[in-house]
Formats: sequence, C-alpha cells, structure tokens
Amino acid sequence: MKKKKNGKTTSGKNSKKTPLKKGMFFVLKLLLFFFVLSLVIPLLYRWVNPPVTFLMLQRKFLNGYAIQKEWKSLEQISPTLYQCAVAAEDNNFLGHRGFDFGAIQKALDERESGKRKRGASTISQQTAKNVFLFPQQSWVRKGAEVYFTFLIETFWSKERIMEVYLNVIEMGEGIYGAEAASRTFFHKAAADLTLRQSALITATYPDPLHRSPVRPTSYLSNRADKIAQLSQKIGPVKFDKASLQKARERYLKRENKRVKKNDGKWIDISR
Repeated sequence: MKKKKNGKTTSGKNSKKTPLKKGMFFVLKLLLFFFVLSLVIPLLYRWVNPPVTFLMLQRKFLNGYAIQKEWKSLEQISPTLYQCAVAAEDNNFLGHRGFDFGAIQKALDERESGKRKRGASTISQQTAKNVFLFPQQSWVRKGAEVYFTFLIETFWSKERIMEVYLNVIEMGEGIYGAEAASRTFFHKAAADLTLRQSALITATYPDPLHRSPVRPTSYLSNRADKIAQLSQKIGPVKFDKASLQKARERYLKRENKRVKKNDGKWIDISR
C-alpha cells in the first residue's frame, strides 16, 4: 500500500538498501574496478615499461636481494640472446597466439609415460606471469596467467613481448633482465653478448638462483651447447610482418596435422 508524504508517493516498504544489498553492490563495484584495471595496465604497458614485478619485491623483502635492472630496448640486446630464448623456451613463439598446444600435448604424453616433466609454458605465458602475478603456484594464479597471456597477445606485438620478457626475467640473485645479467656475469653490454654467452645465460633457466653462467657445471655447459646449436638451426628471430606470417603458417600447419592425429581434439588427455 502506498502512502503520501509531503505530497510525494512512497512505498509502504522501506526503500532503503539493506546491508546485504549494500555489501553486494560494493563487491560488484570492486570486481568491476579490478576488471577494468586488469585491462588498462596491460594496455598501458604496451608503451610504458613495467617499473617492478611482484617477484622482484618478494626477493627483496623476503630474501634480502637487491634489485639490479636496467631496461634496454630489443635493439640494444644481442639478437643471439632472444634467439637462444626461443630455442630453449619456446620454439614456436613467433607462430602461436600465446599457447603452444603441441608443447602441451608433449608434456602430457611424457607425464603419462613417466618421463621427466616437460615445461609447456610459452614465452608469452612466462611474461604474463612475471609482470602481472605473484610467483606462488595455484590454480587461481594459473587461470589468471591464461587471462593475462591472452591480453598481452592481443594488445602487444611479439617484439614487445620479447622485449619485456628479456627485461624482467630473473637471471640471478637480485639480477633481472639481459643488461644486468650481461654486466654482472660478463662485464659487457647486452648488445655485445656472444652466442656462447647468450646460451649460458639462457641455460640457467628455470633455476637462475642455483645456476651460474660463469661457473657452469658440466650439465649446464652441455645444455648451453644444445641451445646454441638449436638456435642456429632455428635461425634469426625476426619480427617483420612477412616473417611473422610465415611462422604463423608453419605453426598452423603443424597444429592441423596434430589435431587430425588426435581425432579432431586440440588436446588429447585420454592417453
């Protein structure tokens, strides 16, 4: 029943929001805020260099490591370093859209056969994880990694992804990025790294806190040799339109064969 008050019609029920509704409205606004922020920051980082990462802060405050880093454009980094990065971490970097389903399938197959676990994270996924997320492992973080990988593959160029990757990746105790690693280990600019030095730096992944490119074990030295050999087989990593198109076509051709072999499934988890 409606009542008139001061010439205005009001409802008989209390028109004020309940605490529950207020709380839900606040949560929705908060979620919307973080969603918009999650879009704005990756878009901003297309042009602005990330100043710091959660891993850098964690290492500083929990481990007491300094933060040694010096941002360099891709033109100021030796091509041998990103050639080795592609050889060691992500052979199909130029061709995929953030996720290498063939590598994921191989990792699943090896796990099923009881072999040593193979990593299937692409350079794009590693970049998304390093720049936007906490380093702790969880399914929630993995889901967020997929989300941010999609965003940077949408907003950034492959060249930008590689540039950010080589400037934020951990390469030693408190050492982040190609320039800091090159200066610390080889006393030279990242632009002047040789193929062997680039391979040694890359060989320390994914455990740079316990591996050293200047004091390599026999395992690390052999791994560096293999990375250098594979990088030469892959050839120069180029980011021009024609090279990217060719890489994409090669990747899709391989993927079509693999999917056909899996009876039309992108990933076969039945084996």
